Amino acid sequence: MDATVKHTYPLDLLSLEEIATAVSILKTDKSLADTVRFPIIRLEEPDKAALAAFREGAPLPRRAFILSLDISTGETHESIIDLSSGTVTEHVRLPLETTPYGQPPVMLCEFETVEGIVKADPRWIAAVKKRGITDEDIPLVQIDPFSSGYFGHEFEKGQRIVRAVSYWREDIRDNGYAHPIEGVVAVVDLVKQAVVDLVDDEKVIPVPRKKRNYGQEAFPETRKDIKPLDIVQPEGPSFKVDGWKVEWQNWSFRVGFTPREGLVLHELGIKDGGKVRPVIFRASVTEMVVPYADPTANHYWKSAFDAGEYGLGRLANCLELGCDCLGHIHYFDVPSADDFGQPMVMKNAICMHEEDYGILWKHYEFRNGIFEVRRSRRLVISFFATVGNYDYGFYWYLYQDGTIQLEAKLTGIIQTAAVASGETYEWGGMVDDNLGGPTHQHFFNARLHMDVDGGGNTVSEHEFVPRPWGENNPYGNVFDTRTRMLKRELDSPAIANGETGRYWKVQNPNVKNSVGKAPGYKMVVMPSPLMLAQEGATVAQRGGFARKHIWVTAYDPKEKYASGDYPNVHAGGDGLPKYVQQNRNIENADVVLWHSFGHTHVCKPEDFPIMPVEYAGFTLKPNGFFASNVSMDLPAEKNAHSRDNREPGEGGKSHGGSCCHA
Repeated sequence: MDATVKHTYPLDLLSLEEIATAVSILKTDKSLADTVRFPIIRLEEPDKAALAAFREGAPLPRRAFILSLDISTGETHESIIDLSSGTVTEHVRLPLETTPYGQPPVMLCEFETVEGIVKADPRWIAAVKKRGITDEDIPLVQIDPFSSGYFGHEFEKGQRIVRAVSYWREDIRDNGYAHPIEGVVAVVDLVKQAVVDLVDDEKVIPVPRKKRNYGQEAFPETRKDIKPLDIVQPEGPSFKVDGWKVEWQNWSFRVGFTPREGLVLHELGIKDGGKVRPVIFRASVTEMVVPYADPTANHYWKSAFDAGEYGLGRLANCLELGCDCLGHIHYFDVPSADDFGQPMVMKNAICMHEEDYGILWKHYEFRNGIFEVRRSRRLVISFFATVGNYDYGFYWYLYQDGTIQLEAKLTGIIQTAAVASGETYEWGGMVDDNLGGPTHQHFFNARLHMDVDGGGNTVSEHEFVPRPWGENNPYGNVFDTRTRMLKRELDSPAIANGETGRYWKVQNPNVKNSVGKAPGYKMVVMPSPLMLAQEGATVAQRGGFARKHIWVTAYDPKEKYASGDYPNVHAGGDGLPKYVQQNRNIENADVVLWHSFGHTHVCKPEDFPIMPVEYAGFTLKPNGFFASNVSMDLPAEKNAHSRDNREPGEGGKSHGGSCCHA
């Protein structure tokens, strides 16, 4: 979709024109100073009830949400602009100077100023010179502004700060993460434009100088034994795109995008019996946090909340045809705004394509010779965000049997620590000479505003337990399913258990399926760690969502994010642990299912200089939602481009026809 196309539906993204109009209305109405910046500009989305009324003919105002920050004072406001009437309907100053504090996300324009502030500080210059950095080196030193965490220091309370770490480079294309300048951390106040604290560790560790570059020029000899593998769709894709609406294999949904979350799926439903049955009203990843397990000066404070402190959507990549996505690709260009509120287009921010996914179902009946097999195809909707050293891909998959899956792909460059010669790295794994990688964890949280068959939904927890020996289990082979209904929010926080196969179902108790039960979807949790930081640690207080795998809340439009609205320099206690304390009813209600999942990373040599992809995610599978296998009507067609490599001739012999024998 061209980002310049105007909206035709209430959930469509703000157009470039609407962004410009909203900013102009706010600037004029509130006489904003030239020092005001705009970390977040997005659509203020209508809820289920408003959309239902709209479909019945009721008017629905078009509204924009704007977060504005005066970089000269730190004053921050949340505003709602009614584009239909051209007015500012809300303009609220955030009390970020009072506990528990919090700050808007760090902006790219601030990143650009931090380097100059740090390199002009005489204390920093003296500290890096102690580690062998010369005046000639300083211009090429890489400065990484890093969200600071919170530890109760006076320079943190209500202040807009980042911590900055440094890396030596001999050339601009060098991989700075191979050369950390250990023991030197500058705290930069972004409002005061000054270094307000500097850590200069007494232990001086030399900077590792071995180069570990990753540009193609570093590997002039590439493999010669790899043949082209092309994805061919001569008749084009099976999906249809109309603006931001997509239809594919009975599925339908709308594509959304926000500066914080990136990709959003709206009104996800599947056609069954001639009508579209809703499954999820809104799905997104609202937060991720990466706590580090190294207590030393350069690392103890690292716990980036990549969505809330930077914005996954703001850091989305421009995806490249034939590299990031293969096959017949549909790209969505996203209308957005820079830090100054100027409209801009994020080219190729979202990629959508189809891909083969092996066998969907198969049976060979030797008694009558009937052989039936169908291949699985899935629709992939994805985007990639680069947050400093790490790169994260978020892939939503829709399958022909009604399955929904989210997969997070973790790659990029690990954080590194300099290690003195003859010493081992205590807080992680050695990845090269004098170079360690701190052990750390990655936690994501997906927010699923459920809508199974419309109306109220109920979540239940299930697990398998062995039945004791007895009259009703004489052979010891029986096991039972234990079920627990989640009636109120405090019933919901839970931990997955692979031993008992614990899972959760979201059902609509107001509807009966083909066997007289409530239709539903089952949450299948992948093996996933929980946050290992101690209960009283500030990262555990700020990222409390990662202490449980499952949370369920009653829908509240103000509760959008697992970590709360502003985790940046926040003292903690917000987000899901706070939401569920209200203990609202969640039985036969409008509910939100939140799932925390992730990966614990102990670094190893194979992770450097670029880490191969690690995977994390979950699956939602229909469970009593359909009357039968809804993929039975797929055609039994062989792939005409497949070849038998044993056959003579170029590429072997092609086999068309049918994947069945009568």
